[in-house]
Amino acid sequence: MKLSVIIPAYNEEESFPKFYPSLLKVIIDTVGKSYEIVMVNDGSSDGTLKLLQDIANQNKKLRVVNFSRNFGKEIAVTAGISYAQGEAIIIIDADGQHPPELIPKFVKLWEDGYQVVIGVRESNQKEGLTKRYGSKLFYKLLNVTSDTTLIAGATDFRLIDRAVQAEFIQFSEHYRITRGLIDWMGFRRATIPFHANKRIAGQASYRVSKLIRLALNSFVSLSVAPLYIFGYVGAFITFGAFMVGLFVIIEQLILGDPLGLRVTGTAMLSILTLFLVGILLISQGLISVYLSHVHAQTQNRPLFIVDKQNSIRLT
Repeated sequence: MKLSVIIPAYNEEESFPKFYPSLLKVIIDTVGKSYEIVMVNDGSSDGTLKLLQDIANQNKKLRVVNFSRNFGKEIAVTAGISYAQGEAIIIIDADGQHPPELIPKFVKLWEDGYQVVIGVRESNQKEGLTKRYGSKLFYKLLNVTSDTTLIAGATDFRLIDRAVQAEFIQFSEHYRITRGLIDWMGFRRATIPFHANKRIAGQASYRVSKLIRLALNSFVSLSVAPLYIFGYVGAFITFGAFMVGLFVIIEQLILGDPLGLRVTGTAMLSILTLFLVGILLISQGLISVYLSHVHAQTQNRPLFIVDKQNSIRLT
């Protein structure tokens, strides 16, 4: 078998030289010389590209896919999967947080017949409370509102079979969460728990704002439940407003205000208008997210652009 190892890289000039030797040793110990490493340089602004080119000149089994600009990690992983030529494909980060010593376990499960092997993070030494509990809330909400079941703590550190690769590269949406699309496809899956290592160097490029954007894109990509939820809320508010209005008409006009409420028409109209405007704004904002995705798809732009002049062994 031939193993492909995909590594998206963004400003990893400090961390990758320290991570690469241990990764390479594990790969060789696992599959010998039957491997390739596909490095995707996601528009790094430091010396990552030069570093990868130098390593590729020394190791002919390392290929460099260099983006013309930063397209984001999800697209970088997609590009790596597209260029991979192995029978089994492993995705791993370049910062050392994904322990490479687990690669033999991934390969063993693949040899046992599993087509998707997922690394499930049980702990992260540098994970803050916002990320930790935000992640748990995200998985719970998404699993409730979509027909795709995502495993809490599931990461991009995973192995996919060539059959999964063939189906995955048919997806064309621009706003994507790679792990969600892979899980959506199904196939026979297994999990491997792991404790994330401390980042070797530098700072994580995935800030809270990016994680929130990724979560939002995941909901839009994998679930239409929010549209129905706000539809139900709108129906409930409309029905409630109708009942309150009917009550006021009966209590004020027909019965002559026996309860002494003295509700004016202007006050009632103001309250109802405030409720309805709030619902309309929320609904409009949510629909706008969906429309932005439709807009991106109709533009038919490529998912990524490769700088072929500075890439190495693309074919």
